[in-house]
Amino acid sequence: MKARVTVMLKNGVLDPQGEAVRHALGALGFDGVGGVRQGKVIELDLAPEITEADVEHMCEQLLANTVIERFDVEML
Repeated sequence: MKARVTVMLKNGVLDPQGEAVRHALGALGFDGVGGVRQGKVIELDLAPEITEADVEHMCEQLLANTVIERFDVEML
């Protein structure tokens, strides 16, 4: 079994990497991009006994900084 975890900064948290990407896209002529938020995707290969709740606990403990980031778990 696999899980895909998407981690993104919470709304209202400054995203300097996203802003740099937005600026670079504008410099390349892509003027229609109003905002960019950058995050990360983590794919986990899991033993059959690992549950979605276990993966959420992994996120809370290590994979995401829950003070400034939100996460979404997708079991595949």
